[in-house]
Amino acid sequence: MLDQAEGYTTADGRKIGGVVMEMKNITLRFGGVVAIKDISFDIREGEIRAIIGPNGAGKSSMLNVISGFYTPSEGEVWFHGAKRPQMRPFEVARQGIARTFQNIALFEGMSVLDNVMTGRLTHMKTGVFSQALWKGRAEKEETENREVAEKVIDFLEIQHIRKTPVSRLPYGLKKRVELARALAAQPRLLLLDEPMAGMNVEEKEDMSRFILDVNDEFGTTIALIEHDMGVVMDLSDRVVVMDYGKKIGDGPPDEVRNNQDVIDAYLGVAHD
Repeated sequence: MLDQAEGYTTADGRKIGGVVMEMKNITLRFGGVVAIKDISFDIREGEIRAIIGPNGAGKSSMLNVISGFYTPSEGEVWFHGAKRPQMRPFEVARQGIARTFQNIALFEGMSVLDNVMTGRLTHMKTGVFSQALWKGRAEKEETENREVAEKVIDFLEIQHIRKTPVSRLPYGLKKRVELARALAAQPRLLLLDEPMAGMNVEEKEDMSRFILDVNDEFGTTIALIEHDMGVVMDLSDRVVVMDYGKKIGDGPPDEVRNNQDVIDAYLGVAHD
């Protein structure tokens, strides 16, 4: 059972902390279409939290609410114990929330290193004039940010392509570069939107290993959307299941796997 204040211990002995983010009665409408209907769940410090569901369930919409791309029609988003006001995505990023995208969103004409460096933008404080002169604080800041980017590149084992334009990379490596850019921001909460989409078996195994390593070595809290149920059940500490914009399951993977509502949703049982 979860302790609301102190968190819990996983089956493999990892200590999961208290609530980092809480979604309270979130409803999201687009005109007359209800994409999310009155959903509540939390994300705890140090855990890997999965959001799953059939196509059209509202998963990406929920991730967009978390990341600030969408403002909920009703409900509240709480982050580190404070109610979050309406924010634009760059303001959410400054709070320490980074994400990857379902469709790769990299700068194709730039090198891998330069793409990863864009993840450091929220940490850059010097003005345009100082950066143009590249002296004093600006030079020191550039050096420090580049060191962070290089460490992430080493961690994700993409040193051999660091100077390669992204446009020349195969799909699986592009997904890894996008993960590197998000990690370069040193996020408190990392959001992954279908990180395995379109990958072959070997690429999925590599990405799964990196996600586990990020969580283990950096202690990064992760929330992810993924369609591969095998991956979800292997990676996640807790899973929230959505169907037609509603929450139909929430708990550890084994509990969710045996939930009849979840089974019905994935087998295509008719809805009233």
